[in-house]
Amino acid sequence: MKQIFTDLHIHIGRTASGKAVKITGSRNLTLLNIIEYASFQKGLDMIGIIDCHSPEVLMEMDTYIAEGRMTQKNGGGLEMDGITIIPGSELEIYDDTCSGPIHVLCYLPTLNAMKGFSLWLSGKMKNIQLSSQRIYVTGIELQRKVKELGGLFIPAHIFTPFKSMYGSGVKQSLSEVFDPSLIDAVELGLSSNTEMADNIKELHAYPYVTNSDAHSLAKLGREYQILELKEASFQELEKALKGMDGRSIVANYGMDPLLGKYHETVCLKCHKPLGEEEAACSSCGHKIVKKGVAARIQELSTNSTKPERPPYIHQVPLEFIPGLGNKTLEKLLTYFSTEMQIIHAAPYEKLAEIVPVKIADYIQAAREGNLSLTVGGGGRYGSVYIKEENK
Repeated sequence: MKQIFTDLHIHIGRTASGKAVKITGSRNLTLLNIIEYASFQKGLDMIGIIDCHSPEVLMEMDTYIAEGRMTQKNGGGLEMDGITIIPGSELEIYDDTCSGPIHVLCYLPTLNAMKGFSLWLSGKMKNIQLSSQRIYVTGIELQRKVKELGGLFIPAHIFTPFKSMYGSGVKQSLSEVFDPSLIDAVELGLSSNTEMADNIKELHAYPYVTNSDAHSLAKLGREYQILELKEASFQELEKALKGMDGRSIVANYGMDPLLGKYHETVCLKCHKPLGEEEAACSSCGHKIVKKGVAARIQELSTNSTKPERPPYIHQVPLEFIPGLGNKTLEKLLTYFSTEMQIIHAAPYEKLAEIVPVKIADYIQAAREGNLSLTVGGGGRYGSVYIKEENK
């Protein structure tokens, strides 16, 4: 058995024509760049790419296989440059049973299975080239197709106010839209954690995954999980989600939910925090209010006994550390190899030799839970600063 660092929700940046788009500095969010960045800078072992239904992506993978650069693994998934890729698709459901749109993740074991899925999707959506596109079938019909192909079905970022299961899609229960028995896990999203989600009893039946939902290279590994597996493959991932044969989720790593963009209910104009009963902002009078994740979970709470879960470990992404820009990060990576090493393991003394002491202090304070946070909401992330007593 070995521990695998896994981020399963990653986008490839593409235009409607399928061409890669410029996302981060001079680095495009292409398949090759994702693999290089995830492995060498982020320190991940397995990633899920959710644009693999796109014919352009499938053709690119076929080319790499023909060239011998990419191989299909016996246990499912694909390997390239030492990292395992789980082919996936993010889709949007909005059928007659939904209160609003819902994003879901569909992961398949092989490239051939994904090709079959892509062919099926092409007659049920408007633009097969893009991820997160609306599919014109019911949620249950989609679930059944994924299972027919041997895949995994996971509702995405389930509390986000926009386009998620509890945020917009159902009034009270996931059974309004989905067959509960055909859900393999649920993805928590950036504004919640295990403790918050377990206030909802119907979620006790499912494992939680923490994925970055990365739309840029810098966001890779923002959230991830450590899995106990025999190898990095689709079959082993499925066993870990089901807790079979000693495989398991060892720990979930994610941002403190207070930092999430939609944690708190705020006025969408002036961003003043709002109480549960406020229909309009008392500060500016604006009447468009978006309910935060914390308030929505409280609304759905059943206050039942919570199950035992893997630990949920809060981490502060390096992009949230004040003063830590690209040049400073490059210095740290030259010495410590990966961002995971910098965040969790690099000795403070060595950090202080390489970067200004103030930045080293921030990284150390983040590890020890000695940062104060401003709360995120209304589409804005929270921020961090060192507590006065620890300065």
